[in-house]
Formats: sequence, structure tokens, C-alpha cells
Amino acid sequence: MIRKENNVPCSQEQVGMGSRILNLLTRAVMYFLIISVGSVVVFKFVPIPITITMIDQKIDALFGEGSSELYYDWVPYDEMSNEIPIALVAAEDQKFPDHFGFDIGAIKKAFENNQKGKKLRGGSTISQQTAKNVFCWQSRGYVRKGLETYFTFLIEVIWGKKRILEVYANVAEMGKLTFGVEAASQKFYRKPAAKLSRKEAARLAAVLPSPKKWSAAKPGPYVSRRTSAIARGIRQLGGSAYLDGLRSF
Repeated sequence: MIRKENNVPCSQEQVGMGSRILNLLTRAVMYFLIISVGSVVVFKFVPIPITITMIDQKIDALFGEGSSELYYDWVPYDEMSNEIPIALVAAEDQKFPDHFGFDIGAIKKAFENNQKGKKLRGGSTISQQTAKNVFCWQSRGYVRKGLETYFTFLIEVIWGKKRILEVYANVAEMGKLTFGVEAASQKFYRKPAAKLSRKEAARLAAVLPSPKKWSAAKPGPYVSRRTSAIARGIRQLGGSAYLDGLRSF
């Protein structure tokens, strides 16, 4: 007598497992959305206490040579010199007031440049850099880039331009273990960020592409040239008045 195998229990078990996995994934996505949106809403009003980049730099310093002291001091937008925000925009993202987080032209140009095998260049806006600095890690990868894109959209919708620029000015790395304009100003110029001149603000912005390589305290030829170029850019944009219409929400 030939006995037929009964596959029904196995099929039911597989269906049950699939259902549990789907339920788990659904919950994970739901929790991620709640936490991510909630954190963006909170940080619209609350100063950023610390970022993943700061933690990463601190850990590296602890296991390296030299001082591991972290310099970070939050300063509100309205208590900065008005030369700081416009210097950052002139240096990093001159279309900042007009785009919605992404400069398609810059992204396309960077992609074409990279495809030709030239030195890698990015097309990130201030909004993208802020999202990366606050909510992501620095290493490259599709997962990180995807999260950066998602958080860029969120901060554009929830924070608005003025808050994005305020956060960027406070968390951008401007020297070894030195984050934000207040900490950089106190460390390099021995004065609060409220008293920075245009040249000093431009010099801080000049080192942003590579704050470990270049110094605002002891600028070399490249930083000096870039500082002058940023100052010219500020004049061409019309000075701090260029940012008068920034969205606050």
C-alpha cells in the first residue's frame, strides 16, 4: 500500500512563518516612521545634544594619540553673526533658499564628473549634509544615502530653511573634534560667534570640505584663496539680505 505524504501541516507552518515575518517587518517600519518623524519634530525645537559623527570622532580620539576633548557649544541662529549663515551658503550651497533639499543640477554634474573618472565630487546640499550629520553616519553606502534622502525630505517639510541652516551651523565639523560655529569661534578666534567678521566666517566655511586637512586657525594658501572666493560670493549674493526670506517651517 502506497502512503501519500501529507504536506498540509508543512504548508500551514510556512504560511504562519511568513505571516509572522510580515507582521514583524510591518511593525519595524511603523516604529521606524514613528521614531524618525518624532525625532525630527523634537529637534525642530530642541538643540541637537550630540551626533553620530561626534561620537565616532570621540571614540577614535580616545584610542589615538593626543587630546580627546570634544568642542561643541550650541548657539541659536539669532545669536550668531549674520555673516555666518551667508558664508555657509556662499561656500556650500548658493541655491539653498530656492531648492527643496536637492540641487538636481549639482547632482547631475557631480555624477557626470565622477563617471569620467575624475576626482570624486559630491552634489550634496546643506539640507542633505545636515540630515547626514544629525541622523546618519559618514561612511558611503546605499543604505546611508537612502536614509539621508529620507531625512532630508523630513527636515525640509518639518524644520524649514532657517532651522536647517541653524542646525548645520552648529553641527558641521570645523576642525579636529570641533563642531559648530560657536565652538570653532571660541577655539580659533577667542571670541563668540556673534562677533565674527565676514572674513572670519568665510574662513570657517572655507575648511568645511576637509576640516581635518585644513585649518581656520592657521590657514594655508588654499584656505586663504577659498576664503577670498567665499567673501566675493557673499557680496555677489547681496550679503546677509539674501537669506531674509528663509522659511521658518
